[in-house]
Amino acid sequence: MSDEMTTAEVDDFLRATRIASLTTVAGDGKPVTVPVWYEWDGKVARLFSGRTAAKMRRIDANPVANLTVYEGVGVPEAWVSIEGAAEVEDTEPAELITRLAKRYYPADRAERILKQWLGGGGSPFAVITITPERIRSYRTEW
Repeated sequence: MSDEMTTAEVDDFLRATRIASLTTVAGDGKPVTVPVWYEWDGKVARLFSGRTAAKMRRIDANPVANLTVYEGVGVPEAWVSIEGAAEVEDTEPAELITRLAKRYYPADRAERILKQWLGGGGSPFAVITITPERIRSYRTEW
């Protein structure tokens, strides 16, 4: 059986710790996809990146993105795709970075990386918010 997920299933799926693929559009119109950490609050997806990263320039030039989150190999297929407006926020990213590092890394690794990333003066990072215009999903059962 295969089916689209319910709104509650999509929300649960996106709140789980998974790597996502972020796709933005290059100046020549070609898609560029990179793996990212993300956080879903039930309304928007947030992630962070270096302020000078190429994906930031792509979003500034064309503020649309797709964030696709999927299951790994060996379990029933499932994925959620968020298509929408992407915005580079002018907010301090330290809280998001801290939450995500603690979520994606073991405690000792998170502590070390946070000191490296946030130990200096101003943050070299920024927050990207993706506001969904369309959410698609798929799941199958074995």
